[in-house]
Amino acid sequence: MTDFTTSFTVTQTPQQVFDAVTNVRGWWSESLEGASKQQSDEFVYRHKDVHYSKHLLTEVVPLKKVVWLTTDGSINFVNDKTEWNGTTVVFDIEEKGGQTTLWFTHIGLVPALDCYEGCSGGWNYYLQSLRNLITTGKGNPDL
Repeated sequence: MTDFTTSFTVTQTPQQVFDAVTNVRGWWSESLEGASKQQSDEFVYRHKDVHYSKHLLTEVVPLKKVVWLTTDGSINFVNDKTEWNGTTVVFDIEEKGGQTTLWFTHIGLVPALDCYEGCSGGWNYYLQSLRNLITTGKGNPDL
């Protein structure tokens, strides 16, 4: 099965892309609990009573890569509310020809999961928010 993967390319530098990726409050949720910038940081995301997830930064390679492990979670609109537990979110940054591509992969978020449609749609929304943060300095995070 194929993990959810998408990418976008911007004219900003790898440093600008990396800084935005690690500024999770700027594009996913302003009410994030914890830290999201360095390896071993942990943070919690909550979206009303719909979604809770706890993430551990397992790999941080400046200007290149950020990896989160979902260590706990609950999604209330599916039968198996723990579908994200043990999944991995990967941000790969690649510069080529004066442009920077951000590859996003949620390893374990596959079409067979109940939450795939809703969760991939959510990621598309928040990745547009991340793109806006990179290109304009302002994302569209949850408040």
